[in-house]
Amino acid sequence: MDLKSLIRDIPDFPKPGIVFRDITTLLSNPEGLRYTIDLLAQNCQEAGLKPDYVVGIESRGFIFGTPLAYQLGAGFVPVRKPGKLPAAVQGVEYQLEYGTDRVEMHQDAFEPGSRVLIVDDLMATGGTAAATAELVQQIGGELVGFGFIIELRALGGRQKLPNVPILTLIEY
Repeated sequence: MDLKSLIRDIPDFPKPGIVFRDITTLLSNPEGLRYTIDLLAQNCQEAGLKPDYVVGIESRGFIFGTPLAYQLGAGFVPVRKPGKLPAAVQGVEYQLEYGTDRVEMHQDAFEPGSRVLIVDDLMATGGTAAATAELVQQIGGELVGFGFIIELRALGGRQKLPNVPILTLIEY
């Protein structure tokens, strides 16, 4: 299946010169969505990742991370923006183009030593994924890899990430 054909390009969004890769068209296609989850699960299994937990980055990482965790027999842990989680959290701030942002996870999301796979829909500059990796390691998780539906290669996000397997289904 050609997943790229299921992703809509929106030129000049959110600002001129940017081509937004809209996954809502992929999500609304039953066969495409099933294929995406199945392929990501197959790639994880072939890479021998065997996570105990899939960590999904807010918010589209939740969409792909939860069914992936189900397929892999793993638990699911959400990583959220500040103030969204009700119990004690661990947080990491990271740099944006203009300013900073923060991601948080429950401090008791998993036991130290748990094998963790981080999932999101898209990797661009890698800042959010790198901050999430730092967060996983602060809580004591063993980062086994990353899974992305889309990677924007020209933005160099891989260089910001730890040296673990990085699985992507589509590259631009």
